[in-house]
Amino acid sequence: MRSVRARAALGATLVVAVALVAAGLAVLLVLRSNLTDRAGLEAEVAAREVAGQLALDVPYARLDLGDEETHPVQVTDERGRVVAVSDDLEAITGTGTARVTPGPTSSTGPGTHDDDDDDDDVKDADKHDDTDDDKRDDDPGRGEVSSDEPEFSNGTATVDGDRADYRFAAVEATNSAGVTLTVHAGAPLAAEQEAVGSVRGAMLAGLPALLLVVAAVTWLVTRRALRPVEGIRRELAAITASQDLGRRVPEPGSRDEIARLARTTNETLSALETSVDRQRRFVADASHELRSPIASLRTQLEVGAAHPELLDLPGAVADTVRLQALAADLLLLARLDAGERPGRAAVDLGALVREEVSQRAGDRIPVEVSVAEGGAVEVSGSRGQLARVIGNLLDNAERHAERSVAVTVRAKGRDVCLGVADDGTGVPPPERERIFERFVRLDDARTRDDGGAGLGLALARDIASRHGGTLTVDTSPRGGAAFTLRLPGRS
Repeated sequence: MRSVRARAALGATLVVAVALVAAGLAVLLVLRSNLTDRAGLEAEVAAREVAGQLALDVPYARLDLGDEETHPVQVTDERGRVVAVSDDLEAITGTGTARVTPGPTSSTGPGTHDDDDDDDDVKDADKHDDTDDDKRDDDPGRGEVSSDEPEFSNGTATVDGDRADYRFAAVEATNSAGVTLTVHAGAPLAAEQEAVGSVRGAMLAGLPALLLVVAAVTWLVTRRALRPVEGIRRELAAITASQDLGRRVPEPGSRDEIARLARTTNETLSALETSVDRQRRFVADASHELRSPIASLRTQLEVGAAHPELLDLPGAVADTVRLQALAADLLLLARLDAGERPGRAAVDLGALVREEVSQRAGDRIPVEVSVAEGGAVEVSGSRGQLARVIGNLLDNAERHAERSVAVTVRAKGRDVCLGVADDGTGVPPPERERIFERFVRLDDARTRDDGGAGLGLALARDIASRHGGTLTVDTSPRGGAAFTLRLPGRS
């Protein structure tokens, strides 16, 4: 299932299905419990009515057991013998004994009798019955009904051929003779079963329809929500096919995640367009810059091959050196653009400046070096790349200075600052950012040999940025340009 809409609809449907099933089960359990408790209460009332009669010594044969179809009753003595049952009760379960035929004592009234004395009990039955009413009138409170919570159980009863489920309540009663009898009275569970069955059937019938509605609504809502995403996808596919990075994806007017995705996509396209344009300009400029020294070198070599006496060997060497330097700059730029990270070695910036200046003994203008004493001027990074930055800044100062070039190294807070100042013409404020672009030379009248390829300052700023620092230009106290390299100090 590859569609987000289909997965969302399926997931929502499954969640709703689980919730509905859980809720339905809970409703059924609560409904069944309430109806069962109601049936138990009816059974308890019926049992206590019969128990009240036993407590008043009503003979078993004269007990009013109520409606036997609605509330079947079974009365047992302390020995578990059946002494009275409802009329037409043919079978019973769930009451402790399945017997439905009263013993001989049921015809003689309350009392305890052994089986061997059944004949005497029959002879005394009429006498007991004649005096029973007088006893109740003289002392109606000699028996009692247990006030304890009745015991409940589920079972079945067959009354007049009809078998049904019942909820039985067991209530104890003690007659005047001290005999404890247990009354089991039942209440039918047909209403409970019918109600639970109806609710269950309604749930089973309505659940598929409800789930279908949930799935359809989720599908439509998800489709509407993902419509802008489809628009973004189509536009990106068109951009890929046309390779036109100037196009942008549509941005919805909402402020949700999809709108943020569209804005981020457009920002990415803008950055990609800038990067591609920069790369194209870089390739074009590099090709243009390489063409001149290569053509000059080829011309000199061809002249030298035809006329050895006219070979300008120093010029050929100079063109070769310039070509080598340009190739090295291009290679370093390519590595920086590829995301190469500098090392984390400790570099003493003051010592590195002195080392670079000492190797430039042939410069036309001497370089003054000033390193702050007692301050930490160590930074973390690549010694070779930082040396390239210092060399490029010194080359730029040498080209523009008239009489002096000064280099200072000092600690400023947690940073280390390296300054290179000259007394040349300086850099106009509107051009102070442009000079850090690749292949940019402000003085178009300069020759390429004098002015370089315009990569030195761009390289210097890229290296500074990748070391977590900055490279800026301002006006020096000497009137020329003052370049400041600021790097985090090594902690």
